[in-house]
Amino acid sequence: MTLTVIEHVLERLKAIGIADVFGVPGDYAFPVNDAVCNDKAMRWIGCTNELNAAYAADGYARVKGMAALSTTYGVGELSAINGVAGAYAEHLPIFHLVGTPSLSVQKSRAAMHHTLGTGDFDLFRRMSEPVVCAHAVMTPQNVAFETERLIHAALFHRRPVYMAFPADCANQPVQGRAEPIAMPTSDANTLDEATNAIASALDQAGSACVLPGILIARCGLRDAMQAMIDRSGLPFATMFMDKSALDERQAAYVGMYDGAIMTEEVRDFVEGCDQVLAIGTLASDFNTGAFTARLDPGRTIGIGHHHVRVGGKTFANVELGDVLVALAGKLAKRRWKTIPAAPTGERPGGGSDPITAEALYPRWESFLKPGDTLVAETGTASMGLGFAHLPAGATFHNQTLWGSIGWATPAAVGAAAAAPGRRTILVTGEGSHQLTAQEIGQFGRLGLKPIIFVLNNNGYLIERLLCKDPAIAYNDLAPWRYTELPHALGCDGWFTARVTTCAELDAALAEAENASGGVYIEVVTDTYAASKLAIKLHDSIESLYAA
Repeated sequence: MTLTVIEHVLERLKAIGIADVFGVPGDYAFPVNDAVCNDKAMRWIGCTNELNAAYAADGYARVKGMAALSTTYGVGELSAINGVAGAYAEHLPIFHLVGTPSLSVQKSRAAMHHTLGTGDFDLFRRMSEPVVCAHAVMTPQNVAFETERLIHAALFHRRPVYMAFPADCANQPVQGRAEPIAMPTSDANTLDEATNAIASALDQAGSACVLPGILIARCGLRDAMQAMIDRSGLPFATMFMDKSALDERQAAYVGMYDGAIMTEEVRDFVEGCDQVLAIGTLASDFNTGAFTARLDPGRTIGIGHHHVRVGGKTFANVELGDVLVALAGKLAKRRWKTIPAAPTGERPGGGSDPITAEALYPRWESFLKPGDTLVAETGTASMGLGFAHLPAGATFHNQTLWGSIGWATPAAVGAAAAAPGRRTILVTGEGSHQLTAQEIGQFGRLGLKPIIFVLNNNGYLIERLLCKDPAIAYNDLAPWRYTELPHALGCDGWFTARVTTCAELDAALAEAENASGGVYIEVVTDTYAASKLAIKLHDSIESLYAA
C-alpha cells in the first residue's frame, strides 16, 4: 500500500526512534495532526502553546536523542522558533513539521490568514533558516529523497531541521523511493594519524586530564567515553554545560571546572596539566566561568564532532565516536596524577531555621537517586545544583548556552514523556515558572508523576544579582499561590507543600520520597539567598555587560 507524504515521513521518524510528536494543531497543519493521531504507533502530545511544545521537544530529545514538533504556518511556527533556536544552540535534533497553505494558494499569492498579506509564502521558512541545519518543502515527488537528506542532516549535525507540508501535498501518495543515507565514518588513515598524535602527546606528558563535553551526551557516546577513561586511567573534570556527561561518583572525577570563579583546586589541577583533552566541549561564557578559564592552546587537544586538533594541526573527516574507540585501544593505562573531588557538603540548619542556600542545595543533592533525570532551570537554582555530585546514572539537564527563561517546566514534560520509568525532578525558580507553568497540566493528562520544586525567592534573583539596581521594579513578580496550581491544572492526587523552614523542607522531602503521585513543593527563601556560583558570577560577569 502506497503511503502518503506525511505517512512516509512519520514511518521514517518511527524507524529512527521517535514515538511522540509535540505540538499545537492548526488548520493548515490538520493533515499532519490527523496522520499523527491516526497512527497507532505514535502519540500526539498537545501542548498549551507552540513555544512550550518546542521546549518539550527539546527535553524529549535530551533523553531520546531526537524529537518531533508540529506547528501550523506562520503564527504557530514563529511562536515555536525560540525553542527551536535553543535546540540548535544546544545540539538537539528536532524535526519541525510545519503545515502550510496549499501550493495552489501559494501560487495565487492570495491574502490568506496567518500571512502578512504580501503574497510571500516562503517568508517564514526563510526566517527559520538560521536555526535549522536543513529544510525542505515536502511534495509527492521529492519526499522520499528529502526525508533521508533531512534525517541525515539532523543526526550528522545534531541540530533541528524544517519540514514544510503544503496542505494539498501532505495526503498525496509518495512517488519514488530512496534508501537511507549512511552516517559517515572516519577516513581510516586520518583517524590513525590523529589518534597516534594524541597518544604521542600523552606519552610525553607528565600529567593530563579530560574535559568530556555535551556532545558526548548528545551523540550517545557515554559508554565509549567511559571506556576510554577506564582503559587509560585519565582523570576528568566537567564544565557547567557538560555536567553528567559521565558519572560523577567515580574515582576519575575531580570536580567541576569553572575557570577562576569556583573550585580553585580543580582550576589549578586542570590548567596545570601538561595536556588537556577537550572532547566535544564549547568555550562559552558560563562554561568558562565568564571567560576566566586559562587553557593553554599549546597544551590543549581538541576532539570535536567531526575533527581533531592536536599540536597545532587539524585532522578533518574523523568522527568523535571513532576517535574515542580508537583511543581506548591505543592509550596505555597509567597512574595519572589526580585530585579527589570535593566532599559532599553538610546539611546545616534545622527546626525553625530559615531555608538558606547553604541549607537547601545539600538537601537537594541528598534527595537525588541513581537514574534520576534532573531538569534545572537556568538561573540561581541550576547554579547551586551544578556543583552537586550526582548519583550513578543520574543526568543533569540545563539550557546553559541558550538560557531561555521558562524552558525547564515544558522541557521536564518532554523528558518525562521520553522516559516515564525514570524519576523526573524539575527545579525551577518562580520567575521562570510563571512563563510556562500551564504545562504542568500535561503531567496529569499523560499520567506522569514528576517531583517539582519551585524556588520562590520573591522575584528574578539572577537578574537582581546582575543588574545595577537589584530592587528595580522589573525584577518583581505577581505573588502566585503556587501550590494550588497542580490541582487547578488537572493534576489530581499530588502531594503539595509550601515550606519556609528547614524542618518543613525536611518533612516535605521525606513525604516526596514515598509519594504515590506527583509532587509539587514551593521552597521559600530570602530574596537574596543565592548559591556561591551565582554570587561569584555577579562579580566576574559585570565586565561582560559594561557599556
